[in-house]
Amino acid sequence: MKILVLGGAGYIGSHTALELVKARNDVIVADNLSTGYRKAVPEKTGFYEGDLHDFDFLDNLLSKEKPDAVIHFAAFSLVGESVANPLKYYDNNLCGTKVLLEAMVKNHVDKIVFSSTAATYGEPKNIPILEGDPTCPTNPYGETKLAMEKMFKWTANANGLRYVSLRYFNACGADESGTIGEAHDPESHLIPLILQVPNGQREGISIYGTDYDTPDGTCIRDYIHVTDLAQAHILAVKYLIDGGKSDIFNLGNGVGYSVREVIEAARRVTGHPIPTAETPRRAGDPARLVASSEKAKKILGWKPVHNSLEEIIASAWNWHKNHPHGYNG
Repeated sequence: MKILVLGGAGYIGSHTALELVKARNDVIVADNLSTGYRKAVPEKTGFYEGDLHDFDFLDNLLSKEKPDAVIHFAAFSLVGESVANPLKYYDNNLCGTKVLLEAMVKNHVDKIVFSSTAATYGEPKNIPILEGDPTCPTNPYGETKLAMEKMFKWTANANGLRYVSLRYFNACGADESGTIGEAHDPESHLIPLILQVPNGQREGISIYGTDYDTPDGTCIRDYIHVTDLAQAHILAVKYLIDGGKSDIFNLGNGVGYSVREVIEAARRVTGHPIPTAETPRRAGDPARLVASSEKAKKILGWKPVHNSLEEIIASAWNWHKNHPHGYNG
């Protein structure tokens, strides 16, 4: 397969590109490097620096490379930033994807796998969350991802495009080689923030809200290893190439861990005490977000293998302790 990975210099995109290379696929990465890192792009890939808004760039790229399918990671993804600056998210996530689809239609590239999010559901009505459950995002990030899904749907109806939307939960961990991992600036994800404590970069970790209706009072989330996510994207591409119809799939382990449980697991993995400070809830944080991934397992044949919380944290720690400043040092 020849696959174009848009946003392939970012966290999940670079891990997916690496897994594609390991499976001996022909891989092209395109990224504007606004949040991604050139060092994260695996060897044995073609690399193009360019922007999602640039029709000529995408048109020339698709015309030259003629990929069998596109995997689309090129979207902004910080919930807090989306609330503070919604137009930035509408401009990049929606307007950029519109330009991408125009270029795909022109060049007859008709298969795309899209990186979506559990944020499309908003406050869940049921646990575990099913793909058919109501979608009512509580922030512009989730709203733009849901609108992107609908843009794929209507473009598919009009132009014969086929797509898979992967709604995943809390991506975490790092490749077992320790050569690539999670590097955000600013960092907003729980596990990297926790690991900054044993790395000497912060004194403790804040727990936002201890009065939720959960066993220990803290939020419960479904953590999924980034390599398992990467494999799901590859399976989704194969599904489309084999003639599969457009569809939406959740990706998660189906098991929820509380903030306190994640911190305790990190203490065991790192051997550091990791002090905590209890603070008030953040607005918009649901008490529980846990996925049902039975549909992905049944239809795509997906099977997460790195599903131990301690294994996930150990892989992240292997990356962060050796790259305390990410790709910048």
